[in-house]
This record gives sequence, C-alpha cells and structure tokens, in this order.
Amino acid sequence: MKMFWLALLVVSGLSLIIVLLRSNVPKGWLTRFGIHLVLAAFALYALNFSGWVTGWYVPLNPFTIGTVALLGVPGIGLVLGLQWSLLS
Repeated sequence: MKMFWLALLVVSGLSLIIVLLRSNVPKGWLTRFGIHLVLAAFALYALNFSGWVTGWYVPLNPFTIGTVALLGVPGIGLVLGLQWSLLS
C-alpha cells in the first residue's frame, strides 16, 4: 500500500512540474509564493506565542502554513474553526 501512495505522489508531482513548465507562468511567482509562505508562518507563530488568543494553539505544519498562505487571514479563521469543530 505504501508503494501505491509513493507512486501516486511521484506521478502527481511530475505532472504538476510539467503543467507549470508548459503554462505561461508570470515571472517571479515562486518568489511571491515564498514570501507568502514566510509571512503565513510568521503570522501563525505570532498568533500562537503573543497571547492574543488564549486557549488556542495552531500547529506550524505545511498544511496550516499553506492554508494561511493561500487564503490569508480567513485561512487562520478556517484553521481555527476546523480545529474547534474537530476537537469539541
């Protein structure tokens, strides 16, 4: 079963690279995406350790950072809402 998931990951990763290389992607998109990831990680870190929201902790992992990077501030609300609904 692990080999199936590994093969699926490799095929999907290669497909994504092919799509990105063949499409007309604007210059600097990787830099902008990297900046968004860093800012999202910083925002989650600040939220966790500043004491603004007591009793909540959002883990810093690729899923949460990616969600916040793509959705912005509503992404933080989405992660907190999912955490609240799944843990209560």
